[in-house]
Amino acid sequence: MQRIVGLMSGTSVDGIDAVLVDIAGTERDLAVHLVAFETYAYSPSLRSQILEVCAGSPLSVEELATLDDAIAQSFADAAINIQAGQSVKATLIGSHGQTVFHRPPQSGQLGYSLQLGRGDVIAHGTGTKTVSNFRAADIAAGGQGAPLVPKIDVCLLSHPTLRRCVQNLGGIGNVAVLPPLDSALDLGKNVKGWDTGPSNVLLDLAVSQFTQGQQTYDAGGQWAAQGTICQPLVEHWLQQPFFCESPPKSTGRELFSPAYLQACLQDAQAYQLSEADILATLTELTAASIVHSYRTFLDLMPDQVLLCGGGSRNVYLRERIQTLLTDAIPVLTTDEVGVNADAKEAIAFAVLAHWRILGISGNLPSATGAVQAVPLGDIHVPWGLGS
Repeated sequence: MQRIVGLMSGTSVDGIDAVLVDIAGTERDLAVHLVAFETYAYSPSLRSQILEVCAGSPLSVEELATLDDAIAQSFADAAINIQAGQSVKATLIGSHGQTVFHRPPQSGQLGYSLQLGRGDVIAHGTGTKTVSNFRAADIAAGGQGAPLVPKIDVCLLSHPTLRRCVQNLGGIGNVAVLPPLDSALDLGKNVKGWDTGPSNVLLDLAVSQFTQGQQTYDAGGQWAAQGTICQPLVEHWLQQPFFCESPPKSTGRELFSPAYLQACLQDAQAYQLSEADILATLTELTAASIVHSYRTFLDLMPDQVLLCGGGSRNVYLRERIQTLLTDAIPVLTTDEVGVNADAKEAIAFAVLAHWRILGISGNLPSATGAVQAVPLGDIHVPWGLGS
């Protein structure tokens, strides 16, 4: 049994999700016990700077280094705070960092993905061995560098008889397709995964714009639920080429950006929609793109869909996904099958750190497109700790 901190901040840039977990086993016998979970908000100025960089704001190398260190210190603080009051401290940290740029591989060119919050600063600031930079090894093997969670989903969420889709609803949505347990534990070609498109990112940008920054998201989808969906607009938006690309595939704020939202709002002008109508229609885009993705790229539809991430708390979004799938396919959250829906992504990077130290591969080539499975992450040892 090893006590590990997992740290994650996604494309929504809401803050740092931190977990303290006890992990035993390796793959087939993996067992994770959640000891503590908390989300630590970025300072408003740091969050604003991160969002500006994600939107393409230029930085000097010196400014980039300063931002990298500031994010790393925030992650180190989160790792320390999540352990406050605990008599048993973590011996390892797995930190995803903050993605500020993601470019999928194309035309024979390797992809590129940049996560700020360097692991050596976290290791030094906490005095704890740290694993970071998880996406680089998969990209070097020709993969997308995303999604990296499907192998953990296989180990924690596969069912003996049911075919499940585990749908993460962060800023960007991604899915892990899990066949029944016997074949899933092959950890091979039967498991699939890909980014489905925007989840919360366009909604959050729209809410922030409509409220002049006073709100950053639509709590529970209550605002969107008051609107009317503009179906012709949804069908137009679904013509975006990304939705038709075959997996493996990944995306980010580079595509679904503030400029992309402005184009959507320009499209909406022809329909004279209210702000609630626009939010309802953007929510429908998320739901419709997910269901379109399943129907287009799966040989068989799932028996269950398990939602996780911040969007799993959006009641209206969950209702729309359920409606589009029909009642024949229940839409649940991972809470209902024993894995905290808010903490799951941070748990995943604690597990990936655990596997990295053991030399166990963390990616699934069937999900990322890499040519082989490889251990993920760079190991950083604080001064005086030894190897």
